[in-house]
Amino acid sequence: MQSFMTAVSEWMLPVMIGTILLFGYVRKVSIYNTFVDGAKGGFATAVKLIPHLVAMVVAVSVFSASGAMDILVRALTPLLHWLHIPAEVAPLGLLRPISGQGSLAFMVDIFQKHGPDSWLGMLASTMQASSDTTLYILTVYFGSVGIRRFRYAMKVGLLSDFISVIASVFAVSLLSGMIHL
Repeated sequence: MQSFMTAVSEWMLPVMIGTILLFGYVRKVSIYNTFVDGAKGGFATAVKLIPHLVAMVVAVSVFSASGAMDILVRALTPLLHWLHIPAEVAPLGLLRPISGQGSLAFMVDIFQKHGPDSWLGMLASTMQASSDTTLYILTVYFGSVGIRRFRYAMKVGLLSDFISVIASVFAVSLLSGMIHL
């Protein structure tokens, strides 16, 4: 089964690209010109997003470098304990909605300290994969089309990130045999 899944994952991207090119050819779409037009539009969008992204990167850097993350984790320790969330993965859960790179750095740190196959390593991997960079997404997508009021989208996104942390702890605990149904 594992060799089948490996083969599928290796061929997935080439098959998708080939399928897109084949459909474009069948429908007589000028594939190269369409690609270039899309790249032009993407470049213009990227230029409009630079101020939003710079602001977010600066905010994340200040938050992490100031020690605010450590203070926040210490303040949340009773709640984390009650929710059965290890304090070691709390920074990952807190930073993931803000910064994919920042949360990835915390995950790599957990891998180096505890190993990727440890319970904490599996939990960090699951948390990283099951949540998204909500604030980044709101900044990029809403900023690219000029939407400035996104408080409801942010509430729902952050709630889903919180639920993904809880679900990750439950799933990894269940799959590792720590809890039984």
